[in-house]
Amino acid sequence: MGPMSPLLRRKEKKSPAERLVTLVGKPGCHLCDDAEAVVEEVCAEVGAQWQKKDITQDEELYRRHWEQIPVVLIDGEQHTFWRVNPDRLRRALQG
Repeated sequence: MGPMSPLLRRKEKKSPAERLVTLVGKPGCHLCDDAEAVVEEVCAEVGAQWQKKDITQDEELYRRHWEQIPVVLIDGEQHTFWRVNPDRLRRALQG
């Protein structure tokens, strides 16, 4: 039997403290402000790290996400956009 497909392999479970949440947005965006409040609260609650990135300062982020901001990434992979559901984010971080 050959090697297992990457799609079927389970990812190693990380603790919330090992996760990095990135909020991609821009200044003056009310949805970004709302998302920031949720991300900050949930990350503080579960012990995850988070950072904020401004699409107006990063050409690659702008090209990828300008229609979807705010965008929430977990460990570099898109989790959600526009509205952040705190329960869904909490579950994703706690695995």
